[in-house]
Amino acid sequence: MHVVILGCGRVGAMLASMVESEGHTVCIIDRDPESFRRLSEGFRGKTILGVGIDEDILRKAGIERAGGFAATTNGDNTNIMSAQIAKVRFKVSRVIARIYDPLRAEAYRELGIDTISPTLLGAGLCMDFLAARPWRSIEAYHAVRETHLLSPEPEGSR
Repeated sequence: MHVVILGCGRVGAMLASMVESEGHTVCIIDRDPESFRRLSEGFRGKTILGVGIDEDILRKAGIERAGGFAATTNGDNTNIMSAQIAKVRFKVSRVIARIYDPLRAEAYRELGIDTISPTLLGAGLCMDFLAARPWRSIEAYHAVRETHLLSPEPEGSR
């Protein structure tokens, strides 16, 4: 399978190594040339300097033959836009977007875009550890809907 990854931060770089180690081809896109230094020394995949919502950049990355796409930048808007492009425009079968804002992650999941929220996962894992509970499934952490956990910040709290 060919996988396109947007964002060569810690998560994107680690994911690229994992994908490659399982025998798949990978292309990783980032707008910062320095970010590619995070890739493992033996990385054999392709790197592309550019913006992941640009269809020409996605084509150069092999999106038209990709079986998977992961948007792992630190920007929720970029991740969701690129995921929508990959899924709708290029018909990539496995698309996931990392979305920090739990409310947005839930909204996009309801619209059919698969998301993962490190905010919900991290907080949930820490809470379960502190409460001496076994860890749950990713779906269980994403199902957290308590209002006090998902409410937006009050005005003036920043």
